[in-house]
Amino acid sequence: MTALAAGFGTGLSLIVAIGAQNAFVLRQGLHRDAVLPVVAICALSDALLIALGVAGVGAVVVAWPGALTAVALIGGAFLLVYGALAARRALRPGDDALRAGSGSAGSRRRAVLTCLALTWLNPHVYLDTVFLLGSIASDQGPLRWTFGLGAGLASLCWFAALGFGARLLSRYLARPSAWRVLDGLVSVTMLVLGGMLIAGA
Repeated sequence: MTALAAGFGTGLSLIVAIGAQNAFVLRQGLHRDAVLPVVAICALSDALLIALGVAGVGAVVVAWPGALTAVALIGGAFLLVYGALAARRALRPGDDALRAGSGSAGSRRRAVLTCLALTWLNPHVYLDTVFLLGSIASDQGPLRWTFGLGAGLASLCWFAALGFGARLLSRYLARPSAWRVLDGLVSVTMLVLGGMLIAGA
């Protein structure tokens, strides 16, 4: 139980930080658009990456630094484009951006593809899960998989709370000005992170 709690606390401390993935999940939750698949993608992806880290894959990836550089460049470019789109929504909001309700099949497909890109093209995800959590788990000895399970549960709880709990804020975001502020914050987050990724590649 101690290893499980340690994994949960460590995983939660890393996941809660504001980032591109969290901002996207929050916006989908507020829109009530493809929330279940988005939450599932985030939680399952984290679980897989944590498992790879606990298994010691991080040491193998270190031997090929070009992989993280490529991911940083591609992910940074993607975040810059997404940030620009969010900025356009903030400056010129449309009626479709202000409705909180179920999205169409097309919007769900876009949401799933965007979520996959934000998750797997973000090198910070690999640093936090495969490398950092993996190295901390190795210190747990035979309990490292219990530690990893705790970190995976933290990811599931956080994304579920963020995605499904966001609807509780919808009444506060009923005004167009509130959505413009939200899109503005999302835009700044994406542009800053994208720029940092490309600069650090």
